Amino acid sequence: MNLVALVPVFVVGLLGSVHCAGMCGGIVGALSVAPSVGRVVPVKVVTARAPLANVLAYNTGRIGSYMLAGALAGGLAQGANALTRLPALQAGAYWLANLMLAALGLYLMDAWRGLARLERGGQVVWRGVKPLLRTIGPLDGPGRMLAAGAVWGWLPCGMVYSVLVTAMLSGGVASGALVMLAFGLGTLPMLLGLGLAGTRLRAALARPRVRHACGALVLGFGLLGLARAADGLPHGWMQDVCLAPGTHA
Repeated sequence: MNLVALVPVFVVGLLGSVHCAGMCGGIVGALSVAPSVGRVVPVKVVTARAPLANVLAYNTGRIGSYMLAGALAGGLAQGANALTRLPALQAGAYWLANLMLAALGLYLMDAWRGLARLERGGQVVWRGVKPLLRTIGPLDGPGRMLAAGAVWGWLPCGMVYSVLVTAMLSGGVASGALVMLAFGLGTLPMLLGLGLAGTRLRAALARPRVRHACGALVLGFGLLGLARAADGLPHGWMQDVCLAPGTHA
């Protein structure tokens, strides 16, 4: 895979991370404040003596779960591609990936909440994973923060699901994991800031203008890809990410 082609995936994660303030901001903010129970996470969060270490550990676990999901999605698609190798199927895949990207942009702008339906569907997986948080014990150090992040990475999230489509279409286990790694690293600056700055940064991100600007840029990525697909020219960053070596658009 061309690693340069992963830069736009990183940018999507960076822009889309305004959504993380609502989805993950609660638990990340709790890592560096006084002990809390219940409303944010179903386990006790002990006051962090080294908040940066704990926030880094949490995010390492979270991104690790993203990579695992990307590897599973890419492997599934790789097996399907080996059985079919249909150009029409590959062309449809480009349309789907860019449609999901456009949907993510609208979702971030609060203009269309269609991805929320995917989040509701993901509750099936989350209900099975969430009880694992209770087995971790008090979140009082990097080791347990790492485990909590690995569990929290499976929280239903329309933004993650939209990028997972690109990971699925990347054509393999390793490439799928790389796509999700690039995306996860894109979300990292925001979540590090949330863990260290807490409510002040969350308040800034809640401003509609911030979300609208980020959403509009992500929407632009999707619309550009759809325009290329309509012209029969699905070449560009999406092609570099989604085509495994040896395949053809």
